Amino acid sequence: MPAKIKYEQVDILKDKLGKSSAVFVAEYRGMTVAQSTKLRSIVRGVNGELKVAKNTLFAIAMKEAGLAALPESISTGPNVYALCYGDPVAVAKALRDYASEKNQKAFILKGGLLGNAVLNVAQVQALADLPSKEVLIGQTVRTIAAPLAGLVNVLSGTIRGLVTALSQIKDQKEKAA
Repeated sequence: MPAKIKYEQVDILKDKLGKSSAVFVAEYRGMTVAQSTKLRSIVRGVNGELKVAKNTLFAIAMKEAGLAALPESISTGPNVYALCYGDPVAVAKALRDYASEKNQKAFILKGGLLGNAVLNVAQVQALADLPSKEVLIGQTVRTIAAPLAGLVNVLSGTIRGLVTALSQIKDQKEKAA
């Protein structure tokens, strides 16, 4: 019979998975304490959390949370799980940037889970290349506002023309007087 602590760990993981919008998996074999502390701080700064757990316990928690199972290629080895509580793009960017640092050889991004879709490394990289949520919202608003700005410019053009004509008439009358 499994130890009571394992049931508690699965419950904790299940609660954390219920709150997260995405999970990214990476191998951390050979990382120093300083490196892992730096990575935890970076991920925490973008509204995420790193969790080291046994793969079997994490798989059980994912199943109980109703999430898709990770493929064996992703879920084997000493893994660290990055849980995203906010924008998954920001966490993916943080992990990608950390994995691509020159002095970083121990941290290897393996894949993840976005909603119920399993992502491979290339898809996580593509997700990290997306602009942040705020930038996407700004681009959408700018796209919606562009036709309105054009309409305002066109409508104000006739008034501008009238004002220019009246100004020229005024200047001609002042010269004549």
